[in-house]
Amino acid sequence: MRRWQLFLPLILFFGLCLLLYIGLFRSERDQLPSPLLNQPLPDFSLNTVLKPNHRVTANDLKGHVALINVWATWCIACRVEHPYLNQLAQQGITIYGINYKDDQPAAKQWLIQLHNPYRFSINDNQGKLGMDLGVYGAPETYLIDSDGIIRYKHIGIVDSNIWNTVLRPLYEALIQQKEGAL
Repeated sequence: MRRWQLFLPLILFFGLCLLLYIGLFRSERDQLPSPLLNQPLPDFSLNTVLKPNHRVTANDLKGHVALINVWATWCIACRVEHPYLNQLAQQGITIYGINYKDDQPAAKQWLIQLHNPYRFSINDNQGKLGMDLGVYGAPETYLIDSDGIIRYKHIGIVDSNIWNTVLRPLYEALIQQKEGAL
């Protein structure tokens, strides 16, 4: 047996470690873009979490530049993100929620106990709207323009860093674009 063959398992191990390291620490900008960017929101007609008899459609999300936040009570990262979404809502940022594949009584209780940053939160307990949007998991946040066109998708927690460096500049540009069109 040749000497270099003894080191082959060690070389393969370090190669695998390098690939895993690169995968773990990739920039969020390297994530796969949403195929729905610059496309209208998918059509839907679903009930809201707090008013189960109140149906909303994609048309109900038009008219405002807004964030659409995919969340669930089973999502630990959503609990981390939620207080910051409340702060954004208090600043007048329009946020709609999509409660994704969740237990509805738990979701309702969550919004009552932890405060509700959403104009309304859509009950997507079957996950069809999430599938149509290309949701990988919660939390995910979409930025839509006033015509209901998806302009950006963020996978992961929205915090002050993400808001100030990524979402806020895009949000404000869409606001200015809307005001310029009037």
